[in-house]
Amino acid sequence: MADPRLDLFTGDTGGVDSWLAGDNAGRIHDRLAQLPKEPLSLALLNQLLALSQQPAVSPAFFEYYWCSAPVHPYRVEDLPDYHDSYIGLDRIISVDQLRWGLYRIYVDSLLFYGTIRHGFHALRDKSREELDQFFRAKMFDPEALIARGEPISPIPIPTDDRYLIGELACKSFEPSNEDREAWYALYGAWVEHKQKGGGRVKYKDLLDSAKLNPEFASRQLELTFISEELLEEVIEDEDQLKQKYDAVRRRFDRARPTALGNTDLYLSMVDNLDVYVATSMRNREQFRQMSAVCDRIFGDPSIKHYNLRYFDPTLSAARGHEDKGLVECLMVKCAKVLIYMVGTGDSFGKDVEAAMALSQGKPVIFFGDTEHRLKIFQDVHPLSRLVDYRTGIPVGLMATSSLTDVILLLHRIFGNEMRYTLEHKRKGYFRLVESLTQSVVRVQTDDRRLRETYWNVYHRDDFKNN
Repeated sequence: MADPRLDLFTGDTGGVDSWLAGDNAGRIHDRLAQLPKEPLSLALLNQLLALSQQPAVSPAFFEYYWCSAPVHPYRVEDLPDYHDSYIGLDRIISVDQLRWGLYRIYVDSLLFYGTIRHGFHALRDKSREELDQFFRAKMFDPEALIARGEPISPIPIPTDDRYLIGELACKSFEPSNEDREAWYALYGAWVEHKQKGGGRVKYKDLLDSAKLNPEFASRQLELTFISEELLEEVIEDEDQLKQKYDAVRRRFDRARPTALGNTDLYLSMVDNLDVYVATSMRNREQFRQMSAVCDRIFGDPSIKHYNLRYFDPTLSAARGHEDKGLVECLMVKCAKVLIYMVGTGDSFGKDVEAAMALSQGKPVIFFGDTEHRLKIFQDVHPLSRLVDYRTGIPVGLMATSSLTDVILLLHRIFGNEMRYTLEHKRKGYFRLVESLTQSVVRVQTDDRRLRETYWNVYHRDDFKNN
């Protein structure tokens, strides 16, 4: 009689997940029912695998998955059914031990190979050295992160001035030969105001008037962006208007070169970049909030000792939007993890950055306090799981509305302490869920035609070489 504790592993897709559900499943379950009275040696396990037309496993594979708890890309001790009594054994002595090893095999297969069948076939005959080498390459080296020390820190910019490094501010204060400085729009509005009788007027009323000027019609966003903190100011004369405008301009003149210098510093550490923060900031308050969030995340004691190299978007600027695009693409390419800051509006730029990171198989953390949008990213939108273009493995993002979760995820990622839950809700359909955020990070479809066509094509030699 089949043990219900093994139902999780009966996908029956033709791979190792079929060994408990095939023609000889009855015999196999009868033998497993003799545990723990009759332990299962490597030879006996391989006989059971052969009964279901599955290939044998190597002694090193057997020992690695059922009789040891090696340092791994995640803590194998945190998976269900672990017990320290398994360590050092030369056989499987219980159904719990069997479950623990199978759970690890399934998790590793989904994480690093895309399907359970591919993973098992790739790992089953490796030596211990090969297994250690393979998984070591998938891990971070926390001691090396700590030992490298702190990087040269970016030069601080006052929080209230950081919005002045935004592209919209640059377009206003550093116009090209074809553009005119924003001052001309405001001055023109003031002249028109005087012609209508003059007197005290709010800055925002002048701004609204300036927006009506056809010469500046295409620059409304810029004018609003640089004027946000002045909107409620009352203007009494031209000199006062000029003083207020120039005060903001002077702060821009200080912040802009500092941000450009910070970009040089970020480029100098890009080869060791750990985290890229993707965001879109459209007003002064969003720059403030983003600054506070970065300080909170990367100043947290639980990860500060890793000396993480991270890109703070509130401290960096480029000399033009083309350069900015190149800088950000390079940062995403080099970063080990991407944090996507979910805002109140959509942004093509940060969506592309998140897609780039997912397509490179990197951990992507979506953070935002809008539960509805997070639900869409986590469970609804089909492209919240993309494909690692190098391997074909489906890769899902991790979405949370908790800043504490973001910090803990970074701690687990760089400390090789990620935690996963294996789900098997219907025959052949497996999901690997990140335990903290309950986000699906890997999936194996139960659509056999899709699964077989997908992997047959994706691993075709001529496809891989293109």
